Amino acid sequence: MRRREFITLVGGAAAWPLAARAQQPTVPLIGFLHPSAPDAYRPRAFRQGLKDAGLIDGENSAIEYRWADNQLDRLPTLARELVQRPVAVIATAGFPSIFAAKAATTTIPIVFLVGEDPVVRGLVASLARPGGNLTGINFLAVELAAKRLELLLELVPGATRIAVLVNPTNAASTEATLRDVGAVAHAKGLQVQVFNVSTIREIDAAFATLVSERPDALFIANDPFLIDRRVQLAQLAAHHSIPATHQDSLYAEVGGLMSYGANVGDAWRQVGVYTARILKGAKPADLPVVQSTKFELVINASTARMLGLTVPPTLLSVADEVIE
Repeated sequence: MRRREFITLVGGAAAWPLAARAQQPTVPLIGFLHPSAPDAYRPRAFRQGLKDAGLIDGENSAIEYRWADNQLDRLPTLARELVQRPVAVIATAGFPSIFAAKAATTTIPIVFLVGEDPVVRGLVASLARPGGNLTGINFLAVELAAKRLELLLELVPGATRIAVLVNPTNAASTEATLRDVGAVAHAKGLQVQVFNVSTIREIDAAFATLVSERPDALFIANDPFLIDRRVQLAQLAAHHSIPATHQDSLYAEVGGLMSYGANVGDAWRQVGVYTARILKGAKPADLPVVQSTKFELVINASTARMLGLTVPPTLLSVADEVIE
């Protein structure tokens, strides 16, 4: 073999791996945008939804995470970062994150998780036919506020003075929560005192007032910041002997008295399923918004005993989980 032919052959062989790598298909990149911190959502449930639809993170798909750590003014920048990557779809939760993603792109599909009607908030045209580039899951957190208060009153019979903790920076959730709680309060003749909290110091200040005024029970609104502070809230309520109700079972798991709401883990799984379906060719405009149908009542019996409360048999019989 001539020297020139040998050099050409060796050079071509060296290029084969590069060419092969260039021809390998790239895995779809999923953008994930969240207003708070990683422990405020169920990553395993989301990834399980992807897996149920045939996508495995790190194998045939990849997830690019962006967390705002409750600094909501960062969300527009984080959303633009995902769009510039570019990602093939954005999964997100909470209206501040969703609106940030919506403002950043009109073409990349967005799968959302919300706690109230997305039609009312202008995200989709209708539940059955969303239109545009958004669809997702509504886990009905706000719609269940009245039912949650009624369950609290069943556990704390005779309660007439109810404190309500809301985050004023989450204006839509606050308005809806106060509306529904107010309706129950009016029907049952309850007195309601509202506390606005959006920082750790404001939570401490609110409880300082609660200790002096001694309400019969505490209603904590659904909000990402408040979920992030669930350990602080559960400990303060227990320490000051204030029976409290929460929307998410994460509270009851860390010592909160009781929670009632949709199975948020299942809702995140559904977000994963929809994300995978879109990556496989489905259009968000054609995927109906799913409304949660799995709801769970969780009672922390240990906390109830510490507060001197006897859980009625009627509640024990319908509770999905009793934590001892």
